[in-house]
Amino acid sequence: MMGRFSKMHGLGNDFVVIDARADAVGMTEARAQAIADRHAGIGCDQLILIGESDKADVSMRIFNADGSEVEACGNATRCVPLFVGRDVTIETKAGLLDAKAVDGGASVDMGAPRFEWDAIPLAYAMDTPAMPVSWEDLPAPAAVNVGNPHVIFFLDDLDGVDFERLGPLIEHDPLFPRRVNVNFAQVVGDNHIRLVVWERGAGLTRACGTGACATAVAAIRRRMMAGPVTVSLPGGDLLIDWAPGGTIRMTGPATHVFDGEADWSRF
Repeated sequence: MMGRFSKMHGLGNDFVVIDARADAVGMTEARAQAIADRHAGIGCDQLILIGESDKADVSMRIFNADGSEVEACGNATRCVPLFVGRDVTIETKAGLLDAKAVDGGASVDMGAPRFEWDAIPLAYAMDTPAMPVSWEDLPAPAAVNVGNPHVIFFLDDLDGVDFERLGPLIEHDPLFPRRVNVNFAQVVGDNHIRLVVWERGAGLTRACGTGACATAVAAIRRRMMAGPVTVSLPGGDLLIDWAPGGTIRMTGPATHVFDGEADWSRF
């Protein structure tokens, strides 16, 4: 089961990318978790399988570091045209995505956001622009599905927030039957947001592309700003553009680090 892989990242959100088009790789939760292990495996936030598709140029499957398979990953999507070597349409569990190479990275049409409570999904019906719930002294959040579920808290100041305690508390709350990505946001200027994301199944990451999309959409929906929005994450900036009724356009860096070879049967 020898196979090649590429190590890639988008703003420090890092991936092991495997081309399964020629040689299929049997991926299980345990194998994905073992490959992602930073001490005994190759190490990554997410494992990406690029495969054949009869609906698009390629398909993409995404496994978090805990082995769970998820629907979408914006930073990984930007890496696909760099990995494949051309502009591509990509079949994902979140739908078909269109990714085009730009200088230093890619621009991706991430599709239209969903706001219905059962599309997030939530455990019971409620408004999602400002949910009538909260945790401790956090303000009422917004909820958005951008292919995967997100909850967004707009705070006056991110400094001093205990992300590592609040993140898993909210991620695993019964209100979110499929768990949730937790976004802590601060408006720092006109059309400019600072963002820290606790990612479902991965924890704190240097960047989360879908989190940036969800947060910008939530800010525009609350009329806090208009697009395009610069979202500054610990790993760098993404540009997010969205108008109500349309699809989300995300533009940002993608980086190829190195190529390697591994015996997948050892994981």
